[in-house]
Amino acid sequence: MSNVETDPVEVRCGTEVDGEQATGAPRVEVLTPRDVPLGGPRAMTVRRTLPQRARTLIGAWCFADHYGPDDVSDTGGMDVAPHPHTGLQTVSWLFSGEIEHRDSLGSHAFVRPGELNLMTGGYGISHSEVSTPRTTVLHGVQLWVALPEEHRATARDFRHHVPEPVRTDGAEISVFLGSLAGAASPVPTFTPLLGAEIVLRPRATVTLAVDPAFEHGLLVDRGTVRLADALLAPAELGYVHPGPRTLTLANESDDTARAVLLGGTPFEEEIVMWWNFIGRSHEDIVRAREEWENSSERFGAVEGYPGDRLPAPVLPNATLTPRRNPPRH
Repeated sequence: MSNVETDPVEVRCGTEVDGEQATGAPRVEVLTPRDVPLGGPRAMTVRRTLPQRARTLIGAWCFADHYGPDDVSDTGGMDVAPHPHTGLQTVSWLFSGEIEHRDSLGSHAFVRPGELNLMTGGYGISHSEVSTPRTTVLHGVQLWVALPEEHRATARDFRHHVPEPVRTDGAEISVFLGSLAGAASPVPTFTPLLGAEIVLRPRATVTLAVDPAFEHGLLVDRGTVRLADALLAPAELGYVHPGPRTLTLANESDDTARAVLLGGTPFEEEIVMWWNFIGRSHEDIVRAREEWENSSERFGAVEGYPGDRLPAPVLPNATLTPRRNPPRH
């Protein structure tokens, strides 16, 4: 899903790297989500953990929506009309259901559980997302990755990948970006990244070797998971600063638990994110909005969607300026 809020807030993002290396057990910051309705009389509500005031990025991951399980007979499912993106990549990962994707590159693909769809907006792209009639329960995450300055005007691209799950004592791991537990995704990224689904068997504990240059976030989908000294409930995200070489995850319940592990090197560039655009300045956002509203070739056209494009919301009556994450104390 994309950000289809009709009154999106300005998000001014960046990270500060303090150079401090963790010693002993990693300190975990627990981030709680906010509920965001995505428009319409039967609005589908998502739980958004990134961005927020406490933390705006984890590596280059700048947006995390967690949704479902939603009975589509109650919510109406997903029907997001063609809309634009700049300066980012969208990462779609489902736990249940099916979504039909169309974009202005000409891609026509389906998102299914355990399959990665990664779309690169770069200079500009548009796409639509619609849950299929085969979907009864829709459940998954929608993630965005900020593109670094040297690549933020890159060409449109679309990748589909089905990772082979890795089975370890107590866990099943599907690596959709980067590498973990001996598995590596072939999908290229513009900054070092990690994205993986981890399913923990009841009462299982796993210790994973990770890159100490990465910061990490563990988003819990189902069950409760202990990350180091923090017990994370469903929809909570545990953040760990760079430094640790291992992360230990424990399922302390008698039911299966599931989480998504995100990671990456700290993204040191400031960005401005508003609606579905990522830029470096207020002027970048204004220009992108105007070009979308004027049907510029910058975003192309989505063929096959039975309806109109989404109009851009009205910009706030203020200058959009970047800011950084709060410094670590």
